[in-house]
Amino acid sequence: MRALIFDCDGVLAETERDGHRAAFNRMFAAEGLDFEWTEDDYASVLSVAGGKERLRRLCTDAFVERHGLPTEQAALDELVALWHRRKTQIFLDLVAEGRMPSRAGVRRLASEARAAGWRLAVASTSAVVSVEAIAEQVLGRELLGECVIAAGDMVENKKPAPDIYLHAARLLGIDAYDAVAVEDSHVGVSAAVAAGMRVVATVSHYTADEDLTAADIVVDGLGEPDGAAIAVYKNDTKTEIKTHVALEHVASLLGQSGAMRGAALPKVDSWK
Repeated sequence: MRALIFDCDGVLAETERDGHRAAFNRMFAAEGLDFEWTEDDYASVLSVAGGKERLRRLCTDAFVERHGLPTEQAALDELVALWHRRKTQIFLDLVAEGRMPSRAGVRRLASEARAAGWRLAVASTSAVVSVEAIAEQVLGRELLGECVIAAGDMVENKKPAPDIYLHAARLLGIDAYDAVAVEDSHVGVSAAVAAGMRVVATVSHYTADEDLTAADIVVDGLGEPDGAAIAVYKNDTKTEIKTHVALEHVASLLGQSGAMRGAALPKVDSWK
């Protein structure tokens, strides 16, 4: 049995730029905090997986003092949890408003895989309700019904630890080596590779300068058969990729030996 496992943010849609950052900033304003994450500021935050974790990192001693926040750790943790719940609701409102268009090729590739008997999952460190909302928008309700969701606090260690991918594999009832992950970031690619999975990386808005060389395929999007040519930065398969990444490209990765993995390749500074 084979499986195709999608990351959520940046893979299904450009949620980091158009959704999470905007939701955080709306929450900050609603809480009376004179603070916002600019696009550049938020790019540096993405090295930390998980919304609550990003908020905890924000709450330095200087930030706590400047904004008059609780100094006791338990009280601060409770406040961060409250912020995250409110931010999540704002994010869901943005999804409902259609603020985050689906990335090309995602539903097509998922449909091809399911029709071929593959199992499907979404593995993300975002909140479960947020992942489900985006997945339904991108995949559609019927395909989502065939999909396993592994997200949020289902595992203790967030990406780049492999835990969420290993958990997804357990839920799917497969060996991790029989799965291909679709990721967009260095943190995510590292997590999938550590789990023993093959990886297709689709560069997103915030990850153009990240090291994605450990992935087997690196493209600027999954594309569509009748669309324009996509940019192909790396292709470890024997089949040329032109307008889209097809299931045959993905399936061929599972037949390769470990020696063909790209982890040992030199670092690439930018894909664009």
